[in-house]
Amino acid sequence: MNVHNKIKEIRESKKITQIQMATDLGVSRQTMNAIEKTKYNPSLELSLKIAKYFNMHVEEIFQLEEEE
Repeated sequence: MNVHNKIKEIRESKKITQIQMATDLGVSRQTMNAIEKTKYNPSLELSLKIAKYFNMHVEEIFQLEEEE
């Protein structure tokens, strides 16, 4: 199973830079970049912070997809 996310699309639609979002959430830009590229799955706590940051539900941002 893979976890995909829409963070980059949402962030760009709100005109928020990766650096600004990382700073606001208290993580590095490299961490945000890795999460956006699905190279790293955020912790439950960080996932909830991201959802709150965008005022969205976690399920609207993250999707669990089965591998074929």
